[in-house]
Amino acid sequence: EQSSKLFVNSPNALAGNHIENCDTSSAAYQAQAGNVDFVCEGEEAVLANIRNLITLLPENNENDAFSEDGQDDMNRLLENFNENIKDPAVALAQIADAGKFVETKLEFGKDMVTGLMLLNGVTVGVVANRVAQYDNDGKVASKYEGVLTTDGCDKAASLVKFCDAFSIPVVTFTNVTGYAATKEEEKTIARATAQLTYAFANADVPKVNVIVGNAFGSAYVTMNSKHIGADLVFALPTAKIGMMDATVAAQIMFEDEISKASNTKEALEAKAKEYEELQSSAKNAAKRGYVDSIIEGESVRKHLIYSIEMLYSKRETAPSKKHGTV
Repeated sequence: EQSSKLFVNSPNALAGNHIENCDTSSAAYQAQAGNVDFVCEGEEAVLANIRNLITLLPENNENDAFSEDGQDDMNRLLENFNENIKDPAVALAQIADAGKFVETKLEFGKDMVTGLMLLNGVTVGVVANRVAQYDNDGKVASKYEGVLTTDGCDKAASLVKFCDAFSIPVVTFTNVTGYAATKEEEKTIARATAQLTYAFANADVPKVNVIVGNAFGSAYVTMNSKHIGADLVFALPTAKIGMMDATVAAQIMFEDEISKASNTKEALEAKAKEYEELQSSAKNAAKRGYVDSIIEGESVRKHLIYSIEMLYSKRETAPSKKHGTV
């Protein structure tokens, strides 16, 4: 954290900059840029984190998914999961065996959580949308919009590619409504989401998706949906799955009818509710084959465990090609 330096150009070599103004070589700066996976306080912490990480990784890319004897109850229920999943870093520690979850790139793309966890003794890679970040007291410290960003997609794609390279299963927790909408994001978001979509579609490891909130439009497709190759998709009963938010859809589809109503607000709410029941509910997504099973939040751990066990021997042969081009 204090003594490390990482740079291509030294801070003083950057036009208009001096190291006292902005130390672009510092661990904090490079972590925020996504170039550093972990920042530790000192040498002992570095070594401890390396030891912990090694216990989660396979010896090489030819090994099956790394596993050890599970030391936690497979059927353990998760209290307050529906609330905790707003900050996946909290929920994933709750899901993992004995809380063994290692988060990567903490300071980069904070709207997306990535990392590795043990699930009944099996190492699993995790990608999750974040809509809130809790402090040490369990209070909301930051809020996020539930959209895909360039940094978040880059961070997730990197983790998925790493897991695919070492035959590590991937689990996603989806809660996304669309894409970040700013002038700067517009320059990069298309390429970033294409990379993430490709990473999921190209990976031949076991892939499981849990829809924990909203799953709207092509942003949902990108997040390891059934459409791009997820082996199993679960949804919480409260999940909303469709092209767009029900209220927005109602405004577009029933504009004339709502405008003529004596109470436009009530008319809009009624049409939005009707649309949500017919199009956006988890039940209707299951009827259309987009969701394999609707599960309660407290039972997520045991559903993930049997899914990974069932897919443990998955083998997939891709068409012969040199490499991808996305």
